[in-house]
Amino acid sequence: MDNDCIFCKINAGLIPANIVFRSNHCFVIEDISPKAPVHILIIPKVHVKSLSGIPSSNDSLSADIFDTASKIANSKNLNGHGYRLVINQGPDAGQTVEHMHVHLLGGKVLGEMG
Repeated sequence: MDNDCIFCKINAGLIPANIVFRSNHCFVIEDISPKAPVHILIIPKVHVKSLSGIPSSNDSLSADIFDTASKIANSKNLNGHGYRLVINQGPDAGQTVEHMHVHLLGGKVLGEMG
């Protein structure tokens, strides 16, 4: 746990949040500033600053992130129309919290990125 990380504090119960799902390695919350009707954050329970910070030996974390995304998309009825998974890495990409997380967006037609 990083004592300065908001996601670590949420996971530890130090900051209240509506955790909508927990898996073995992740927890899921709704984004506080949604960019789509469905905007969910899938967050590793362990503090990992970036995608490259996930040890290659920890395949279970990587697999759990995508399994969780699939479960959430299914529970929100997004599979028929589609959804987007986004990982912002670093300040140039818009990462505002230095704890790797995946945005799941859906519920509307999403424009092209770029």
